[in-house]
Amino acid sequence: MYSLYDAIVPTYVQMLGSLLHLLDKAEAHCTEHAVPPAELIGAKLADDMYPFAYQVKSAVLHSIGAIEGVRRGSFSPDRSALPETFEELRTRVEAAREALLGVERDKMESFIGQDMAFVVGEKRIPYTAENFLLSFSQPDFYFHLTIAYAILRNKGVQIGKLDFMGKTRTRRAVPAVEANDTVRLA
Repeated sequence: MYSLYDAIVPTYVQMLGSLLHLLDKAEAHCTEHAVPPAELIGAKLADDMYPFAYQVKSAVLHSIGAIEGVRRGSFSPDRSALPETFEELRTRVEAAREALLGVERDKMESFIGQDMAFVVGEKRIPYTAENFLLSFSQPDFYFHLTIAYAILRNKGVQIGKLDFMGKTRTRRAVPAVEANDTVRLA
C-alpha cells in the first residue's frame, strides 16, 4: 500500500540530491567563467522575485522543515538570514537530506489526520497534516527547486532536465532511499 511516507520522503531525498548537484555545477561555473559566487547566489529571475539563495533555503524549509512543522503542529516561514556562500547552501541541503533519511515510515503515517496550521503573524490557516504536506508544502518545494534551476539556467550554467531530476528510482533500484545516493549525470 502506498503511504504518506512514500509520497513525500523518497522524492524529497531525490530532489535534494539533484539540488546538491546543481550547487556543484553552479560553483564550477563560477570558477570556470570567473563569475563571483555572490553573483549567482544573489541572482533573480525578475526584480520582484527572491534570489537563488532564498530558493535553496525555501526548498529545504518545505522538505524537512515541513515535516518538522507537522510534528510541532504548526509551520511558519523562515525569516532568518539567507546563506551567502555555496558552502552554506550545500550544508543546509545536506543537513535536510540527512534528516529526511532519518524520518521513520511509521511516524509519517501517524501524522495522517493530525491537525496542524500554517502560521504567519496573526494569521493561522488550519490543515490536516497530509493536506498541508501534499497540497501546500510539496508544491512549494517544487516551485522553489524549479526557480533555483531556472535562475542557474538563465545565468548560463550548463544544466538540463536530467540535472534537475536527479537519480530516479527505477524498477531495478534497490531501496527507495539510501544514505549514499548521489547524483552523477552526464
